[in-house]
Amino acid sequence: MKRRHPSLLLGLFAAVSSLGQSPAARDLTQASLEDLMNVQVTSVSKKEQTLSKTGAAVHVITQEDIRRSGATNIPDLLRTVPGVEVARIDTNSWAISIRGFNDRYANKVLVLIDGRSVYSPSFSGVYWEGQDVPLEDIERIEVIRGPGGTVWGANAVNGVINIITKSSKDTQGGLITAGTGSETTADGLAQYGGALGQKGTYRVFGKYSNTDSSLLPNGGEAADGWRSSHGGFRTDWDLSSRDTLTVQGDALRLDEGQTITTPFSQDLPLVRTFNDPLSMTAGNIEGRWSHILASGSEVSLQMYDDYSNHFAQGFGDEQNTVDLDFEHHLTVGSRQDIVWGLGARVINSHYGAGYAISLTPGQRLDRLFSTFFQDELRLSNSLWLTVGSKLEHNDFTGFEIEPSAQLVWEPARQQTVWVSAARAIRQPSSLDVGLQADVAIVPAGPSFGVVTIAGSPAMQAEDVRDFEAGYRTQLNHRLSLDVVGFGSLYGNVRTIEPGAPYFTTVPGPPHLVLPEYFANGSPIDTYGVEFSATWAVTKRWRIMPGYSFFHMHVQDPATQTTSAGADPQHQVQLQSRLDLRRNLEWDNTATYVSRLAAGNIPAYTRLDSRFGWRVGEYVEFSIVGQNLLSPRHPEFADTVDFVHHTLVERSVYGKITWRF
Repeated sequence: MKRRHPSLLLGLFAAVSSLGQSPAARDLTQASLEDLMNVQVTSVSKKEQTLSKTGAAVHVITQEDIRRSGATNIPDLLRTVPGVEVARIDTNSWAISIRGFNDRYANKVLVLIDGRSVYSPSFSGVYWEGQDVPLEDIERIEVIRGPGGTVWGANAVNGVINIITKSSKDTQGGLITAGTGSETTADGLAQYGGALGQKGTYRVFGKYSNTDSSLLPNGGEAADGWRSSHGGFRTDWDLSSRDTLTVQGDALRLDEGQTITTPFSQDLPLVRTFNDPLSMTAGNIEGRWSHILASGSEVSLQMYDDYSNHFAQGFGDEQNTVDLDFEHHLTVGSRQDIVWGLGARVINSHYGAGYAISLTPGQRLDRLFSTFFQDELRLSNSLWLTVGSKLEHNDFTGFEIEPSAQLVWEPARQQTVWVSAARAIRQPSSLDVGLQADVAIVPAGPSFGVVTIAGSPAMQAEDVRDFEAGYRTQLNHRLSLDVVGFGSLYGNVRTIEPGAPYFTTVPGPPHLVLPEYFANGSPIDTYGVEFSATWAVTKRWRIMPGYSFFHMHVQDPATQTTSAGADPQHQVQLQSRLDLRRNLEWDNTATYVSRLAAGNIPAYTRLDSRFGWRVGEYVEFSIVGQNLLSPRHPEFADTVDFVHHTLVERSVYGKITWRF
């Protein structure tokens, strides 16, 4: 495997460090814990709320957290959040979930970028390699652990990951980054922002990255390297004292690879192991208008058109989604704060048959209509009750309802106790109802047998009834704590049920078919605890520990789920942020993940370490070591997919950031 040593062109950028015009981001390590507890979040109720007073398990990754993490992608950022499961399958694919049910196509977490849903309607999961937002442009990432169906709707079952980018007002001037390393051999961003007359601002960017291939467990080289080209823009307008408008869009091209072992349905019993090329093209355009009414209430209208075309394993997956959302936020009297809205979505899908996989029908037009209402009632000066529900109609299961209730109590200043109950659903996807896959060839007497998996048009929506309690406090000016306990009852979970074997001659030669079918199977219960803290040891040193415990109980031991045994029971995070000097930073993140039964993945501990050096106000150098404790280790093996998992290797990465 070809390896390159990182090279940081220090002299080139040091020479221009005094030319900058835009200061670097505010250093939140200098913010008080009270400032951090009062960070405004919008993902829980689609309105601004103080983090300390939300009745949900919320974790916020700030821009300063992103800058000091040393991460080069969003999945690595999410590793620091208790309760979030992040595992790399190969260099360009991840399994990411919240509170269980993890696999490459994890389908119970809703992921949003500036309010635009990025899950694939084909399987209700996310192509994470395609979420290539420039990390410097992210204002914050809000992670809700637990259902968010009341305001966000279908697929916000176990959580919501909301990636919120900066206004173009906050990214004026130029930005250039350049990086290289032993794994990511080239990574660069060029961006510029300016004014549009007296009322508008803009930014445009171009981004490129090239990541090398990794190693298979047997020591051989995989074909999982990938190249990404990404460009986009954002404009923000203050049309009047009451009206704002945002228009943004981007386009993406990925060229990737993977090593697979797959049958060939049209040439049975042929099974081949080979390097399979992947590609993805995507683009979107989005607009948001907000208006403050004379009464002081606010209305907003958002519309986007999102296109993607993903090709892998010979299978083409083309989607075009048009979405329209209206929201109204108002207060009634002195005790009620109401948010309600309407939504409509149309998805046009086209599928092509792959080596062993197809979806029927090959073309679909799906519609989703929704309305929601949420009311926060102030019962006293220290007690709030929030109730609401979402009503949706989809083309798979018809009408679905997703209610929730939260009770928040502030017994004292900087202390919050909350309890919640909610129901959320995951509507079936094209894969659930229309999958046809030949997954294995087995001996069968004088001939052979083919194990198949097929979808079912009778699939019902998976649902969860979730109950949570949490306590959030700032004990003093140095220490804050957040602890959550939860129990979740799942019904209609997608399972795999065996069918009666039969012989067939189509396609030839004659062979035995061993069919398995998707079904809504036995109930599943989960429960767990999540803990996080922030300890300001000194003015220059901050430590942030986290821990999560998770347990899943399948009521019928014979039930087969596609993600059984794929969730760690214990996860531990420990982050350290240390300012050695005013312009010299040393940041470390240690993560422990317990073993996974699926794929027999052993427990592992990874350590990432970053040194950062600011030269003046406008130039920053950083060098990052990842997975420093072992030469290589596996993190996930998808037992259903055809893709070979690879090893996560020790690596080093250097980066230069110049603002001007």
